[in-house]
Amino acid sequence: MTQIETASNSVLYQRNGAYIPRVAAVHDLCGYGKCSLGVAIPVLSSAGCDVCPVPTGLFSSHTGFPGWYMHDTTDILADYLNAWQGIGIEIDAVYSGFLGAPEQVDVIRGLYESYPQALRVVDPVMADHGKVYPTYTPELCQAMADLACEADILTPNLTEAAIILGEEWRGTDISDDEAKRIVRALAARGAKHVVLKGIRRQGEDVVRNFVGGAEGEIVEVCNDYLPYMLHGTGDVYASCLLAAVMTGRTLAEAAAFAGEFVHDAMIVSAEQPHFQDRGVSFEPLLGKVSALLF
Repeated sequence: MTQIETASNSVLYQRNGAYIPRVAAVHDLCGYGKCSLGVAIPVLSSAGCDVCPVPTGLFSSHTGFPGWYMHDTTDILADYLNAWQGIGIEIDAVYSGFLGAPEQVDVIRGLYESYPQALRVVDPVMADHGKVYPTYTPELCQAMADLACEADILTPNLTEAAIILGEEWRGTDISDDEAKRIVRALAARGAKHVVLKGIRRQGEDVVRNFVGGAEGEIVEVCNDYLPYMLHGTGDVYASCLLAAVMTGRTLAEAAAFAGEFVHDAMIVSAEQPHFQDRGVSFEPLLGKVSALLF
């Protein structure tokens, strides 16, 4: 693993020849709706990674549907991961997303202790558009906020950033200076590198993401805005970001790739029946992820 000058141009993982890195993907498993592990496994596998799932919950579908079912897997995780220790599994990155209970933060910290050299990637999946997701209690939000401060790479949207910082959500129309302040504030709490997502200003047709850390340059990465919302775009973005990082791209390059991939996948999705329910149709574009290897 190599660090260079600033957060935005840091290379956080250096591929070593033909070695296939292993990523512990600590996310829920969603039966319908294409998010979480249903995204992380194919995207990271396409980048030549060995994805080792750690399921934080089982969902019948994403929570945008009525009548969804959730099974909390907290009680099985200690035995599940102890079995990994028993067979000597090595992990190069720990990538966490949606959590089912506050106790799962301790499970992730256990992975950090077991694999101290692993890259710590936290996508603090808990809220968007000013609203907390229905399964998230105040205790779970606080636990996620604490975990966020331990990340090597933290990828919050503006709502999640506000929760982590204990601030009021001010919408998506914020200035460059305010976005940079948020990045610095998150880094000051402990996150080494931050990718702040989803700045969109009134009258503009672009989405801005800001990449940086406590020191050095903060880079703005833009992509075209599409006028519809799909469940799972955050999972696709974070998985593509990590896929690019694990192929040796800088964090700014990874953010640019992830934004472009999500944009293109949303266009593909719009051609599918009931596309606003079924999630992001990214499958035809996985060749773009594989191309990162070459």
